[in-house]
Amino acid sequence: MNELIHYTFFQHALLGSLLASIACGIIGTYIVTRRLVFISGGITHASFGGIGIGLYTGISPLLAAAVFAVLSAFGVEWLSKRSDMREDSAIAVFWTFGMAVGIIFSFLAPGFTPDLSSYLFGNILTITGSDIALLAILSGCLLVFFGLFLQPIVAIAFDREFARSQHLPVVLFEYVLMMFIALTIVACLRMVGIVLVISLLTLPQMTANLFTDRFNYIIGLSVVIGYLSCLGGLLLSYQLQVPSGAAIIFVSILLYAVSKLLKRIRE
Repeated sequence: MNELIHYTFFQHALLGSLLASIACGIIGTYIVTRRLVFISGGITHASFGGIGIGLYTGISPLLAAAVFAVLSAFGVEWLSKRSDMREDSAIAVFWTFGMAVGIIFSFLAPGFTPDLSSYLFGNILTITGSDIALLAILSGCLLVFFGLFLQPIVAIAFDREFARSQHLPVVLFEYVLMMFIALTIVACLRMVGIVLVISLLTLPQMTANLFTDRFNYIIGLSVVIGYLSCLGGLLLSYQLQVPSGAAIIFVSILLYAVSKLLKRIRE
């Protein structure tokens, strides 16, 4: 394992894991608190439509996925507020539409079609300097935004009607936070893939919530747990020669199960 430290791809994996843990720890806490896990899953799968369009048009698949995911997030947010559309129905519309568009355009893409499994299941060892730069910018924006507006975000996360009574711009905050959710999902696709990225946004937060109920403490603890999961997943992937994305999520679930057991024993 020590010799891997000297390889650039492994250094990228370690740095990318840290930045992804920061981004997912921050926005994932909001997702879990607001109970937006199903919505986030819909946005995750809808982003595949952008990947297919990117492959077909020749532009960056991740850039196209980011645009598609943000528009889908706004669409879900808008439709779920309408009286004639249930929230789960709105999610299903964008979930299935994005997957269908992605499959159609990826097969229509001219020339050789890249291995789609890299987008579905991810591989943290393939992330590049540009991926790290994207994660760094996103993590920085999240740190600044949550640092400036933590109290309004907490109020909206726990009781949006109370936040509205305090004359907070609830709708604006919700759309901005949905945008951050979409961008975080896309930024982590190269690490764990479409199928598993939602786990990185929820499992560390669920584990952290076993030890504390404070919103800001959950964020900090989620970052630590998320990074430990990534490091453990990388080690497991190296030892067993299995996909890194699946290994990271497996370690995340293992940490949650052990933490849950320890809490039961302590009680």
